[in-house]
Amino acid sequence: MTFLELKPLTTEQLTAAVELDQLCFGGLWTKSGYERELDSPNSQLLILEGRRQEAEGRRQEAEGSPNDKISPSEDGNSQSPIPNSQSPIPNLPVKYPPLLGLGCFWSILEEAHITILAVHPDWRGQGLGQLLLYALLKKAQELQLEWATLEVKPSNQAALSLYQKFGFVEAGRRRCYYQDTGEDALILWCSGLQTPEFTQRLTNCDQQLQTRLAHWNLNYRNWQE
Repeated sequence: MTFLELKPLTTEQLTAAVELDQLCFGGLWTKSGYERELDSPNSQLLILEGRRQEAEGRRQEAEGSPNDKISPSEDGNSQSPIPNSQSPIPNLPVKYPPLLGLGCFWSILEEAHITILAVHPDWRGQGLGQLLLYALLKKAQELQLEWATLEVKPSNQAALSLYQKFGFVEAGRRRCYYQDTGEDALILWCSGLQTPEFTQRLTNCDQQLQTRLAHWNLNYRNWQE
């Protein structure tokens, strides 16, 4: 059985958070930066962990598995996992990284400013980004925040599609915002977090996630507390 858990980031996962940050963003925040976020009452940090049932995990660690190996993709420029029966989804690795995903927002007056939304590259396209964004917006709603904002690269069409699904619209542009590429940032805005319409949007999203992630044993009670 495979488990997927959303929960707050703690000091025990700081190193893993920095590693995922480096993998996804090239090092947006340092370890000390994440420590400051943990200490801030206005920062909400969550992580996404995946694991197999403990007994199964111990057995495979002892025996090893040929399915743990990675083979080159057809173009020879990247690596993709060999299909296996132990992963919850075909063509994904058996072994889980320390963190599958990471999310953060700042509470600023009535605003939720989403600063981090990251999914491990090997596990993208499975609905995990949608789960993270849902959890962040649900928490923002519970905190009685009225709107949410974020920045995104115009070239990141997958992220734009996800944000639009939750009702985000373009509100502006920051010129040459991203230092790594010099690319502009689109400022996206989602208002009305406390309205019945947005609550229904979150309910619909939750139902979609329950279907899409049905192969996982999903737990996010710790994040909702």
